[in-house]
Amino acid sequence: MNDAVHAAEAAQTAALALKHADTFLVFGAGGDIGAPSEGLFDNDTRVLSRLHLSLGGRRPERLSAALSQDNVFFSAHLTNRKLLARGVVATPEGVIHIERRRFLWQRRLYERIALTNFGQAAVRVPLEIGFGADFRDMFEVRGARRRARGTVTPPVVGSDRVVLAYTGLDGVWRRSVVAFAPAPERLDQGEARFAVDLAPNATAVVHLEVGPGEATPSEARFRAGAAAARRAMRRVRRRGARLSSGTPLFAAWLDRSAADLALLTTELDTGPYPYAGIPWFSTTFGRDAIITALQTLWLDPDLARGVLRFLARNQAQEHSRFRDAAPGKIVHEMRKGEMTAQDELPFARYYGGVDTTPLFVVLAGAHAERTGDFGLVEELWPALVAAMGWIEGEGDSNGDGLLDYARGEASGLANQGWKDSSDSVFHADGTLAEGPIALVEVQGYVFAASRTMAALAARRGDAAAAAHWAARAEAVRAAVEARFWMEDLGCYALAIDGAGAPCRVRASNAGQLLWSGLPAPERARRVIGQLGTAGFDTGWGIRTVAREAARFNPMSYHNGSVWPHDTALCAAGAARYGGRELALRLLQRMFEAAVRFGMRLPELFCGFARAPGEPPIAYPVACLPQAWAAGSAFMLLQSALGLAVDGARGEIRVDRPALPHGVNLLRVRGLRVGNATSTLIFRRMGERVACSAEEGPVRIVRTDQE
Repeated sequence: MNDAVHAAEAAQTAALALKHADTFLVFGAGGDIGAPSEGLFDNDTRVLSRLHLSLGGRRPERLSAALSQDNVFFSAHLTNRKLLARGVVATPEGVIHIERRRFLWQRRLYERIALTNFGQAAVRVPLEIGFGADFRDMFEVRGARRRARGTVTPPVVGSDRVVLAYTGLDGVWRRSVVAFAPAPERLDQGEARFAVDLAPNATAVVHLEVGPGEATPSEARFRAGAAAARRAMRRVRRRGARLSSGTPLFAAWLDRSAADLALLTTELDTGPYPYAGIPWFSTTFGRDAIITALQTLWLDPDLARGVLRFLARNQAQEHSRFRDAAPGKIVHEMRKGEMTAQDELPFARYYGGVDTTPLFVVLAGAHAERTGDFGLVEELWPALVAAMGWIEGEGDSNGDGLLDYARGEASGLANQGWKDSSDSVFHADGTLAEGPIALVEVQGYVFAASRTMAALAARRGDAAAAAHWAARAEAVRAAVEARFWMEDLGCYALAIDGAGAPCRVRASNAGQLLWSGLPAPERARRVIGQLGTAGFDTGWGIRTVAREAARFNPMSYHNGSVWPHDTALCAAGAARYGGRELALRLLQRMFEAAVRFGMRLPELFCGFARAPGEPPIAYPVACLPQAWAAGSAFMLLQSALGLAVDGARGEIRVDRPALPHGVNLLRVRGLRVGNATSTLIFRRMGERVACSAEEGPVRIVRTDQE
């Protein structure tokens, strides 16, 4: 079948994804690979760019396709269209059933194609499998242009396999061995052809493997690899507490969110680390991983430990304008592809994230409070001190007491907060802000980091350091209240630009500021009131900027869309100041959005107002799954439950717990508190939700007794 036709058809259906370690696969709903963003990627290189299955030159009809509940397997059920022989119908449509089943394991794609004849007569099925590899770097796939590329090696065609290879400008030889069993009748550099004879009710199987090394596919290899992949995923899923509910849809959302986090979590030598998202961000990101770890800290503190250790190991030690690096900064992004290895782009080890460094400190303190493990604090202490050194020194480029950013070179990111698109920081008239830029929520992170360091230093017996950081926190608080607050708008400004002028734009950044605990209570209540209005609240979640903003566009990446993780942080901030009703409402709405997205919240979706009977409107190139979108379910739930775990005291604090409408029971199994493990039950009792411990010597402290 024509490649352009395949690509066009693939673009009309939602892409699916599998992942294992640093290898991931993006493909169309029928299992084919052909759309521009699809392929098998290994260490940021596309090692398989085309995979098409056809019968007699015609693409099969798709019956159904799905990922397994644990995200390990993909299966598709297809059937044949009419098969012609010498101009007449040899096999009518809907007679041959084709099942495609695949998974990834240790840098290799395994696929099993089973054909079953449900007709009354024997048939010969012409099966074709087209394939190809362009060995393009991830950034090329995303649209980057290169002056030169490496050398494609002529394919080596054997009886049952084809070796596709490429030597990059970085000197690395990359290859894909595409192997079949049984051997095809005809095999060339881009297609395998089989003539499959099927008696009535008979089944024939073709195995396919794609990987960097030689292998001979077989049923035994497929089964062994599948069992190993499933065991590995089960080990990841067993870590941390598990949630269950008597409400099937709500339970399905929580389970899908946990499965997506498990899929994206990669076991590094420093511990588990959540890669940001598929397809564009399946690698180590600092900010995304920290936020994900904070979202899930109450359930799984081991994830935070792995994130902290990895980021401390990769903390910047030297200056680089190209990489936006300075001693003490925490890494923003790390890549392994050819373009970054050649320094065509700075992202091999890139530090252009202004918020990652204070968030690193915040996570370290939150992990210590959650677990009571201050041994990890001692291990990380030099990295924490270095991080604060950068925040208080070079991070404040103009000495005004605010953490700011301005990229070193044009190849870096123009905006270095979480809203990192080039047009995301602007003034009321739409004029783009010029750097150095101080974002409002980042000052909240600095405030929280300073308070964290003051508490940790006091615990270590360093009174002078504790006093210094406590004073620093109050100085940041005073600066934000004086310079960012907009009394006439009842909100905090988005940012302060390089000339010292506030960006008088109402944005969700102010909601994230609440999460840090910086605002005065009265101002916090006014911000909560703003977030609950139609200017921000779409009925599905919180817009990134209010509807009246000059650059508002509900279809944009950062200027009016809805990001689940952003909504979750706003909800957590509201709950911190007593805005539990807003937090519960946002949990309910995110759950309802998830139902309409197949139980999987995307990276973002469009910020159009909710219309009766209509679903939320998808953003066309959103990552799916995305770690902090999946993690938002757990931060939203924690905010609604009013739950906090104090590992040092060995207690769980619960404040006015609430559950979404229709959810009457929630169990939290295997919740670790210090050295104990407990199961919590939240049960609706009339107008209130009761909390009890089913097992385990854990003390529950109700802080809502009136």
